[in-house]
Amino acid sequence: MEISKGSAAPGGLTRLRATVRDLWDELSASERTVAQYLVSAPVEQVMFASTQELGSASSTSNATVVRALQRLGYAGLPALKRELAADFTAAQAPDVRLAQRIAHVGGDLDKIWNDVFDETQERIDQCRRLVDTDALKRAVTVLAEAREVFCYGVAACELAARHLARALGRIGHRARFVGDTGFALADPLLSLAQGDAVVIFQPGRPLSELTVLVERARSVGARVVFITDELREAFEDRVESVLLAPYTPTGNTNESLTGLAVADVLVLALTALDETSAVEHSHQLNTLRSQLQTHPGNTRHGSGTS
Repeated sequence: MEISKGSAAPGGLTRLRATVRDLWDELSASERTVAQYLVSAPVEQVMFASTQELGSASSTSNATVVRALQRLGYAGLPALKRELAADFTAAQAPDVRLAQRIAHVGGDLDKIWNDVFDETQERIDQCRRLVDTDALKRAVTVLAEAREVFCYGVAACELAARHLARALGRIGHRARFVGDTGFALADPLLSLAQGDAVVIFQPGRPLSELTVLVERARSVGARVVFITDELREAFEDRVESVLLAPYTPTGNTNESLTGLAVADVLVLALTALDETSAVEHSHQLNTLRSQLQTHPGNTRHGSGTS
């Protein structure tokens, strides 16, 4: 088997090549075809391809691509892309990566539609496969017992954190969104207390705020649930639960996609634990909405004040 140099810096591609060499004799003929293609194709070509496109490019099938990746030790295509992305993003400026992404999809609306939905499905499928049932149970217990839940997320992760805070409030759990950074984070940290819980959404970048937040929680007796992709090893010995939510290696889908799904799992699990309270709060919410909608002076689109 001859492996070409490709176009990525050492790292993810180096690991892929070494794995293919080590496991070559254990792969079937069709799996070898996929492996040969993966290590020979330009990294950007693999980065922006779906399993179906890789199957077509390697003259196999999407099912064969999935099997080959699993035999090589990857949870799925997003896992491979994540490793390749580390080299790719380090070697290419953001504007260059954007230009390559645009060049990949071109102006073909059907391709754009399919690329986004393919990556969405790949990320969701991998997130489902990566579930740690014990970690999930611990996370649900932490939130169920919390006096108040601090939902922390910045930048792209803000969406998932805001969603969880709002959804928890709607089923009767005290929760609030926190998205401050730098000195501004000190104020919400000051009110964090024993019996509280913190849910952190951060896929990969090890922000200094994360360490301060986790250590503050530990010092006051609050418990932490961490929803991440790459930071598990860095924080799992300091938090109660780590739930994995694969991020996007291409930028084609929203960063919060899998975080939102994990948040919905947590909310539904808590709803099932105390159905009576959840139903009562839902009833109150709908009553308040009705009052706000029909209150004199209000309109469907806002207060209309001038």
